[in-house]
Amino acid sequence: MDFDLHASTIESSSADDIVHDIQNLGIKEEASTNITCFSDVFNDIPIHFQIICFPKQIYAWIGCQTARFGCLYAAASTRPNNIVSVTSLLGGTSDNTGAGIARRIVLKTGVPVTLACNIPKDSPMLEAHVEKKLIQKLIILGYTKSKAQAVIS
Repeated sequence: MDFDLHASTIESSSADDIVHDIQNLGIKEEASTNITCFSDVFNDIPIHFQIICFPKQIYAWIGCQTARFGCLYAAASTRPNNIVSVTSLLGGTSDNTGAGIARRIVLKTGVPVTLACNIPKDSPMLEAHVEKKLIQKLIILGYTKSKAQAVIS
């Protein structure tokens, strides 16, 4: 199959026009995506974390003993009262462990959260420890509400 490579190229003036049009749309270059992975041990149980920080959203994965994906939750503030809504996207119908963590992360950070969680549902101490470690890392990464925002919501 023959085709002309030169016919499909954009002239430089057309490329400049496209760049100018995109700039006029008000699309701003956002901060880059940040991926953080770390592990911890609680009562001889290995816990693995992966956090992907987008400019206006957080994705986190918490794995307990294995690299299994677990249940997937999405949480975000809803209007008009800034109440946090959480939904289970995969699994999690009888397990609220990840839902509670996702809800509290949104309350503490103010940004929507997608959380994959593989924590046993009958371990409240493990759940508290995992949440504490995740919040500590999010604080280090700069994802926290100011005290004034926390009082308002």
